Amino acid sequence: MADLEAPLVRPKRKKVWVDYFVQFRWILVIFVVLPISFTLYFLTYLGDVRSDWKSYKQRQKEHEENVKKVQKRLKERNPSKDGLVCTARKPWIAVGMRNVDYKRARHFEVDLSAFRNILEIDQERMIAKCEPLVNMGQITRATVPMNLALAVVAELDDLTVGGLINGYGIEGSSHLYGLFSDTVVAYEIVLASGQVVRATKDNEYSDLFYAIPWSQGTLGLLVSAEIKLIPIKEYMKLTYKPVRGNVRDLAQAYIDSFAPDFDDENNEKVPDFVETMIYNPHEGVCMTGKYASKEEAKMKGNKINSVGWWFKPWFYQHAETALKKGEFVEYIPTRQYYHRHTRCLYWEGKLILPFADQWWFRFLFGWLMPPKVSLLKATQGEAIRNYYHEMHVIQDMLVPLYKVPDALEWVDRNMEIYPLWLCPHRLYKLPYKTMIYPEEGFEQERRQGDTSYGQMYTDVGVYYTPGPVFRGEVFDGVEAVRQLETWLIENHGFQPQYAVSELDEKKFWRMFDAGLYEQCRNKYGAVGTFMSVYYKSKKGRKTEKEVQEAEKAQLETPYAEVDQAE
Repeated sequence: MADLEAPLVRPKRKKVWVDYFVQFRWILVIFVVLPISFTLYFLTYLGDVRSDWKSYKQRQKEHEENVKKVQKRLKERNPSKDGLVCTARKPWIAVGMRNVDYKRARHFEVDLSAFRNILEIDQERMIAKCEPLVNMGQITRATVPMNLALAVVAELDDLTVGGLINGYGIEGSSHLYGLFSDTVVAYEIVLASGQVVRATKDNEYSDLFYAIPWSQGTLGLLVSAEIKLIPIKEYMKLTYKPVRGNVRDLAQAYIDSFAPDFDDENNEKVPDFVETMIYNPHEGVCMTGKYASKEEAKMKGNKINSVGWWFKPWFYQHAETALKKGEFVEYIPTRQYYHRHTRCLYWEGKLILPFADQWWFRFLFGWLMPPKVSLLKATQGEAIRNYYHEMHVIQDMLVPLYKVPDALEWVDRNMEIYPLWLCPHRLYKLPYKTMIYPEEGFEQERRQGDTSYGQMYTDVGVYYTPGPVFRGEVFDGVEAVRQLETWLIENHGFQPQYAVSELDEKKFWRMFDAGLYEQCRNKYGAVGTFMSVYYKSKKGRKTEKEVQEAEKAQLETPYAEVDQAE
């Protein structure tokens, strides 16, 4: 589409009772969700402190004992009577928006709740060994004072190592290091048989190593991971640059902000961190960051902005001020920069608590923010949950960098959602063809941002209420997501599985590659013990018949091959 088409014209929609419940849901959030959230955050923090008091040797000893418990539990399972293996975590606790309905069917629970310790920070090997329930807030509290950090630190405090590995994790440094799973050096996995293996990219379990990311825990139970650390400095020097034009102009400005025609990740022009926020079809702000020492940050004339204080403006609104005052530079304490979107959940906080961004609320109650996503899910009920699926969108579109202009046009025409979040990531060419993979022949094309060893992609984050819903018009959220998924398949894009998916099994395996995943499912005994990744990601409740079929199921000829031949 060379020229931006006008948004679709839709008829008016009649309000129903759920609309009013959603409109006044803030009352429940204020008086119930926020206080409980704060209490849970505090208790979690105390647990982290208690863990920190233990020596690495003691933590490792407890880890080994807990792994033995997992092995014992798996061996207790009777395949003829018990259901497929799942963790014992309650369905509503997951941070993702996808409904964990598979746990409402028959299943065999394995408790992993004790796996929440940082087992070691090895400054010589530059590795952090973590259990799967270690979250981003916990790991940055431990590493940043050492001037160390994970190469990719996902923005929200509650996101866990296990979720970011088995699912999807990205950050503003992903244009250099890839997705969170690309920074993992080794996985410790308990297989269906109860055997514990350590998978690395060059040992006998290298196929399993490459198959684990995006597998949603359906190949084995992750009990620890060794993750790459990088040296950092005390501050992030952040440049805010306003951009204007049509959506294609905004997309090109974003691309140019970090991806000159380079073939060297050490190129000085390439920033350490990148993100862009598109506020409307004609305006956005590109942000690029470089690590800076405290000596540089405190030099005369430099501005330090501690964005992590509870009373500070929400980050996305602070960045938007660049549209009025023009380009500016400031220094943000590094840990506060990492978690800049936590307090307001990007901009979802504005929908949950419409007045929470006001100065008086931030000053008086900002310390209670954010509400835990898990509690928001636990208090919404079936009707509210269905309403959000139909009237609200939380999706990430992973697209090749050169297709970002097309993606922005598609979202503007079909959803009219703003702000939009743009974050680049490198998709590596690997020894195995994994579930997500670069376009064939990208090395020869060598488009802007690509290298010989990886194609540059972008996460287009689509999180908010669509424009038609705000205007009181008819909007079919289910159909919109189906169209989004079709667009991704046609453009070699991917949809992270934390989100609500409308894909049927054929389309799922058109989007993702099944080869290595199914090979490992069979080789390591996951079939009949762990559900398939499609089954686990599938929307809706699972019937007993589906459970039984899933226990016996083995993927036949990859659907992508069948459908392409049709």
